[in-house]
Amino acid sequence: MTGTTLHTGQCHCGAVRFEAVLSDGFSTVRRCTCSMCRMRGAVMVMTAPGGVTVLQGADALTSYRFNTRVAEHFFCARCGVYTHHQRRSDQASYAVNVACLDGISPFDFTEIPVNDGINHPNDTGKPQRQAGTLRFVPED
Repeated sequence: MTGTTLHTGQCHCGAVRFEAVLSDGFSTVRRCTCSMCRMRGAVMVMTAPGGVTVLQGADALTSYRFNTRVAEHFFCARCGVYTHHQRRSDQASYAVNVACLDGISPFDFTEIPVNDGINHPNDTGKPQRQAGTLRFVPED
């Protein structure tokens, strides 16, 4: 699926609802090896610039910044689910937790590229490197 698409989503408890305009459909789906992404384990997809609009529950969102304090990660303060974050490498864009998108599951993707977030391009001055591929093989 490619092309700019609009999706709705929510946190686990439903307090936070949002719309996300994906920059290129689901072709940008990925995981990351940075310390934050390793611990939360989310599969993310990139948005178009300014691509997240909170429709309900902005007051239920809390955020967290670490290390360089550039990226801002948003969570529902009630259920604790990570919904999206403002990207460090492109402050105008966001990454959205695909598990929060209505009708989408991380298990819909058989292969997910994993970015080398430990060696972020903003730190190394080098292009983004793929660290590996996460594969899901469903049982029959």
